[in-house]
Amino acid sequence: MSHTVTALAAAAPLAAGWSLHSLRMRRRIEVARRDPLTDLVTRDAFTERATRALAAGRSAVYLIDLDRFKQVNDTHGHAAGDAVLRATGERLTAWAWLNDGVAARFGGDEFAAVTKVRSRAELVWMLDELNRALQRPVHHGGRTLAVGVSIGAVPCEAGMGPAGLSALLRRADEAMYAAKQSGGGWLLAEGLAPVRGAVNGRRAGRRGASSKEAA
Repeated sequence: MSHTVTALAAAAPLAAGWSLHSLRMRRRIEVARRDPLTDLVTRDAFTERATRALAAGRSAVYLIDLDRFKQVNDTHGHAAGDAVLRATGERLTAWAWLNDGVAARFGGDEFAAVTKVRSRAELVWMLDELNRALQRPVHHGGRTLAVGVSIGAVPCEAGMGPAGLSALLRRADEAMYAAKQSGGGWLLAEGLAPVRGAVNGRRAGRRGASSKEAA
C-alpha cells in the first residue's frame, strides 16, 4: 500500500505538468486560429464550425465586404483602418452570438458568417440588423470614420457538407458583389447555381480573379 501511495505521489507533479502543457498547447492553437486584430476566427476554423452548423439544421451563409475602406486607410492612415476592422469584428461577434452563429475574418476587409435561421422573414430581419450594425460610424482619434458595407447571403437546408459550404460561399460572394455594384446594403441569393463565370477558379470580377478585374 505504501509503495502505491509513494508512486502516486511521485506521479502527481508529472501529471500536473502534462496537464498544464496540454492546456498551454490548446491555448496556442486557439490563438493561432483567431485573427489577432479582430479576434474573429480565421478561415480554417470557420470552415470547421460552419460545416458542423450546416449539417445540424437550416442555416444561412453570409459574405461581407466593407465599402470605402481603402479611402479610410488612404485618408486617415492604417491605424484608423485597424480601428474600423476592430469595430467590425466586435459588431460581427455580438451579432453572431445573438443569432447562434459564428463569424470570421477572411482577410483584408472581407468577413464571413453562418447562423441558424428558421424562416425567410427571420433571415431578412437578421440582415437588416447586421447592415445597421456595420454601417454605424467608427470613432477614432477624434474623428468619425464613415464606412459602408455590402452583404451577400444565401439560405440552405440541413445536411450540407464541406462542398456545400464552398458553393454557398460562392453564391453569397456573388450576391455581395451585386449589392456592392448597386451601392451597398444586402442582397439575398436564391439557389446554389452560380450566376457569374469564374476566372482561375474565382468569381469573375473578384479581386484576384485576374489582373484586369477588381471587386
